[in-house]
Amino acid sequence: MTAMDRKRLCVVTGAAGVVGAAVSRQLVADGYRVLMMDHAIAGCVRPGTRREACASRFPIRKPVLPAVPDGEMTDGHVGPGIGAGSETRTRTLFPVLDFESSASTSSAIPAAVRNAAHEAGLRRGRRSIRQETPAPEPAWGRALLPSRTVRVSDFDYELPAELIAQYPTPRRRDSRLLILDTASANVTHRPFPEIAEYLVPGDLVVVNDTRVIRGRFFATKPTGGRVEILIERILAPDRVLAWLRFSKKPRCGALLSVGRGCGFVVRSRREELFELELTGMDDAARFIERAGTVPLPPYIRREADDEDAERYQTVYANRPGAVAAPTAGLHFDEALLAALEDRGIEIARLTLHVGAGTFAPIRGEAVESHTLHREWVEVSAATCDAIARTRSRGGRVVSIGTTTLRALESAAAGGAPRPMCGETGLFIYPGYEFRCVDVLLTNFHLPRSSLLLLVCAFGGADTVLGAYREAVARGYRFYSYGDAMLLDRIRPVP
Repeated sequence: MTAMDRKRLCVVTGAAGVVGAAVSRQLVADGYRVLMMDHAIAGCVRPGTRREACASRFPIRKPVLPAVPDGEMTDGHVGPGIGAGSETRTRTLFPVLDFESSASTSSAIPAAVRNAAHEAGLRRGRRSIRQETPAPEPAWGRALLPSRTVRVSDFDYELPAELIAQYPTPRRRDSRLLILDTASANVTHRPFPEIAEYLVPGDLVVVNDTRVIRGRFFATKPTGGRVEILIERILAPDRVLAWLRFSKKPRCGALLSVGRGCGFVVRSRREELFELELTGMDDAARFIERAGTVPLPPYIRREADDEDAERYQTVYANRPGAVAAPTAGLHFDEALLAALEDRGIEIARLTLHVGAGTFAPIRGEAVESHTLHREWVEVSAATCDAIARTRSRGGRVVSIGTTTLRALESAAAGGAPRPMCGETGLFIYPGYEFRCVDVLLTNFHLPRSSLLLLVCAFGGADTVLGAYREAVARGYRFYSYGDAMLLDRIRPVP
């Protein structure tokens, strides 16, 4: 046994991150000696390579650590070493845990360490500038981000009703842009067209080209009762999946008449949704566009008008199927998109048909118990190739909206993004490890909503909610027709 083994020693690899720092800080408080190691030397520690626990970043002053008598050193988990054999790896005091197995749970992690990691997960900032060959984060470091401790009430904020935008701005580009530096929490306020100054040649902008369908109907039951229908998805030429709002649930087989000799027959129920059969016509898509109305979000307290038919669509929308707009894209006009391309910024497309479930509240206090609605997504091989080119030239992937981000991260579930076509149920909240997106443009979202949790996962909960409070104080417009916010995890290399 070496002299190093005779002390209360814990090796923290990849400790430059805030999670490693928080874990190390807690271990020091508990009387351990902590070795902070870079990935390149993990598993091959020598006295000359150690650094005091977070001394350069946190106010921890020369802790007095008791020694452990011989024979009390327990076998520990071999920390993940890079470029070193198992015979050279330093043992730690963490128990042997299989963090990659579904059998491992956060209950196997010491409570003090787990809580420290949770605090870091809610307060994390931006990663450092991307290196040409980024070192992977240790698997156990990812496992210490505890989803079971995320509470919905942590993502609430006060919003005056008058700040909820009820109408779009006169021009798409007339909105305001809040730019959030997630590392420093500094906030900058700019007109939206100046977003071009924060993107650099070589970046890739990815947009969601879904188109909002006119999927809102008011129908009458045979008893005379009224039912509001919101089409979620077209299943077949004569079948749709829809949300229904009613005072009394219609029975299977009931006809919901919408006029013009047409209607929908209730055929079955799928959890909260209903499968309906179109009668009087055999082309649901054509009937919806001809007879339906634009389904504005529930917080817009007015009926849709002719202006909404144009402004509640992005200028690049061309694939019908959404019941809500990807609102971050509403700020772009053709001239602004052309200006980005003139600067050498590439633009790629994907499709995610936004469902009405995007407005559904999270039920309960525990975030992990919530099941997020599923949405149809298609990411093409051309978009995946564009991302690969961007990575090879050192550019950043810029997601226009949370729906685009959800699609990209779904396609990158196995590592590098791959073409996909189908449904995604990906639920992103603090603790999620982002694989694809570096910069996010988004509108301001509802308190306690899944979209706000996604943004907090991207930028850090305290950082994002602090920016929201400043946006409220400065009178920013919120939600679908409101202003925008730009967050970056990776800064451009000068």
